[in-house]
Amino acid sequence: MHPDKLKEIIISGESSTVEFKRKISSYEKIAREISAFANTLGGYLIIGVDDDGKIVGIDSEKSSSDLIEEICTFYIAPPIEPEIEIVNIYNKDIIVVYINESSNKPHKIQDNGSNSEYVSRAYIRVGDKSLIASREMERVLAGLSPDSRPLKLSIGDKEKRLFAYLEKNEKATVKDFARIVNISERRASRLLVRLVRAGVLQIHVDNNSDFFTLVERIDGQ
Repeated sequence: MHPDKLKEIIISGESSTVEFKRKISSYEKIAREISAFANTLGGYLIIGVDDDGKIVGIDSEKSSSDLIEEICTFYIAPPIEPEIEIVNIYNKDIIVVYINESSNKPHKIQDNGSNSEYVSRAYIRVGDKSLIASREMERVLAGLSPDSRPLKLSIGDKEKRLFAYLEKNEKATVKDFARIVNISERRASRLLVRLVRAGVLQIHVDNNSDFFTLVERIDGQ
């Protein structure tokens, strides 16, 4: 990456595709950011930059690069292959880690025997935050894999009642759907995920809570 491009990215600040880290303070935190990018739209993890965009640089680019490779291989499952560059700006070395959006979602923080809150959970990128993916979101991500089984969908009374509710209220949670059609939340979750995979519903995240909306259709389609 050209230094001028990196400067532009830093000036623009953190976003859904950009995260700053002053240093590698813990394996789990770095794994969280990398897995979130892979599970969402991809993005840049930039190490050696404060949250406010202040450039501080890194002490050892080789050891930091080796740690990132180790994190991607042993702390994330399935493993991720990062693209790592060392870019010098203002006489300071910055590590730029680019993560492609994965076709093998969801990537989860690997269980290495710790009691960390990050263990065995998938993360997604929402705005400038990396958030824990709900079980429903994990199932949606898994359904995007090219290896997932073909989806067979039929629209019955439960689905029609959900659509009517959404037409009136615009959004619904798993609990809403379960209550509307009098089924368990577990079954409601499975049905909602199938509708998302079929392209009928969209799943959204707001304040760490999921909700579902109808997919907007273009007139005439």
